[in-house]
Amino acid sequence: MNIKKEIFGHCPKGEKVFLYTLVNPNGITVKITNYGAIITSILMPDKNGNKENIVLGFNELDEYLSSEYLNSYPYFGAVCGRYCNRIAGGKLSIEGVYYQLFVNNGPNSLHGGQTGFDKMVWAPKTIEMPDFVGLELKYRSVHLEENYPGNLDVSILYKLTHKNELLIEYKAVTDRTTVVNLTNHTYFNLNGGKEDVLSHQLQINSTKRTVNDADLIPTGEIADVTNTPFDFSVGKPVGQDIGTLPDGYDLNYPLGNPDHKLIFAGKLSEPQSGRAVSVFTTEPGIQIYTGYYIPELGERFGRYSGLALETQHYPDSPNHPDFPTTVLHPGETYKSKTSYHFETSH
Repeated sequence: MNIKKEIFGHCPKGEKVFLYTLVNPNGITVKITNYGAIITSILMPDKNGNKENIVLGFNELDEYLSSEYLNSYPYFGAVCGRYCNRIAGGKLSIEGVYYQLFVNNGPNSLHGGQTGFDKMVWAPKTIEMPDFVGLELKYRSVHLEENYPGNLDVSILYKLTHKNELLIEYKAVTDRTTVVNLTNHTYFNLNGGKEDVLSHQLQINSTKRTVNDADLIPTGEIADVTNTPFDFSVGKPVGQDIGTLPDGYDLNYPLGNPDHKLIFAGKLSEPQSGRAVSVFTTEPGIQIYTGYYIPELGERFGRYSGLALETQHYPDSPNHPDFPTTVLHPGETYKSKTSYHFETSH
């Protein structure tokens, strides 16, 4: 197990940004930058031992800062917050006080607003232990940043273990009642980007989905997906039924996890390479996004070039009292854990 640090670049205001490379003895290498808490790459062997990058990302900070990327922003590998996913109309009411959030996704607020956690420079600290190497990232979101109430102190711990697990542990505390919903927005492509993800096999540990309106805001209805195009409960190719949907998949699957235990959420696998990643989480839901709007940047990426497995609370939860709550009060600690298990079949 080892971890190394190098300079990744500088932000427009001059902040120095670093890239951290975490390596385990089994050929897994994870690169993370403290800009946006972004996972930039994950190198993983295939069934023949050939290592390839299995996530979408860039090799230089300038590419994450480029107008070409930001103008069609897909949030490659970033941590999204203070509230990931959508809030209808950007309208938030907490303890009788109304807050208008920045609207950046049609009529809605998405992934924390105009300048969310994905664009912040986090304070880093490396950790080396016998069975894992880790990177702890901390950030203080000040009161009314993006018009969210409360000073929110956030920490994220990335841990790469000798068992081929990448653990992400989130914690947050606040001095005023607020809402918190954090996720990592990594897109996986287990064939190393040689093809799109439509031939990948996807299994989701759920037979339910939150029904969305035309702007991808939940209506409040929880529907059964059995024998519909949304059914991945026993696993099937991502592209099997995607032609029946105008923009592919972008929806939340409830996991039925009221006790916040670390449970199996889903598995993505790719038959030709033999690679697979299984996802475990303490969150009540997982958002599946098949990347219909991923931009073409040069000759890279484009539609369906990656699939995001976003463990999180439901979209627009602050406006749905019957959904699992995202409210955080002073004196409480927000805690969330997600684990990616990397596996290779021969």
